[in-house]
Amino acid sequence: MLKKIKILVFLLGLLSANGNAQLENLKGVVIASGDVEGIHILNKSSVKYTVTDTDGSFQILAKAMDTLVFSGLRYELKEVFVTLKSLEEDNLRVNLEEKVTELDEVNVGRVLTGNIASDVGNIELKEKINFYDLGIPGYTGKPKTIQERKLYDANHGKMAAFYIIAGTVNINKLLNKISGRTKKLKAIVDLSESDKCMKRMKDFYSKTLFDKQELSDAQQTEYFYFCMDDSNFKEICERNDPTEVIPFLDKKLLAYKKNLNSKED
Repeated sequence: MLKKIKILVFLLGLLSANGNAQLENLKGVVIASGDVEGIHILNKSSVKYTVTDTDGSFQILAKAMDTLVFSGLRYELKEVFVTLKSLEEDNLRVNLEEKVTELDEVNVGRVLTGNIASDVGNIELKEKINFYDLGIPGYTGKPKTIQERKLYDANHGKMAAFYIIAGTVNINKLLNKISGRTKKLKAIVDLSESDKCMKRMKDFYSKTLFDKQELSDAQQTEYFYFCMDDSNFKEICERNDPTEVIPFLDKKLLAYKKNLNSKED
């Protein structure tokens, strides 16, 4: 029994020493088949973060037993455990694998039997009519959402145009502005854009953020909507700079949990 107690005390002392260990500047390089600039690196144990340079090199504060998370749009998420050896050698090499996108099955061709009645049903004509072929001008930009189209219809054009003899007024735009419809539609479009950005942020940061948090899926979703209510959310979300996003999310998580505890009490 005494021997077990000594072993337990030794292990607790070892963990305590590691927890109080001083962070060191760990250098390394990311290796991949594609572009290695701007790969996000998060030390989720010590809450430090950085991004790679053009050649894939990086520096990050870390200590032994920390976990580094490497992520990029083109690459699979990878976690790396920091060892004493990697700190001593100061030359951590991390290989990333490209994400594999599964393609739909390709049908090379259809078998024709020679029977016109049955072969007609096996032939698909998918050629689309191009409006330029018909001499009709068309819109080639990013398709607008329903809310964006409504806002455009309510607010496009100049409010007034003056000519030599008389002036004309854009009645549709003027009435929408006076009635408040334009303002309401702008708020709806803004909310829709913030919601899309929030969902991208949720998909990207949830795994790291809630790794050690006991929050249900519903609470996690509620937390991100709580973040979206912040007046600075949209700008921070659109910039998507980890050095700005992560501290923001951590701060909001503390506030959300505080509110959650106060509700439970």
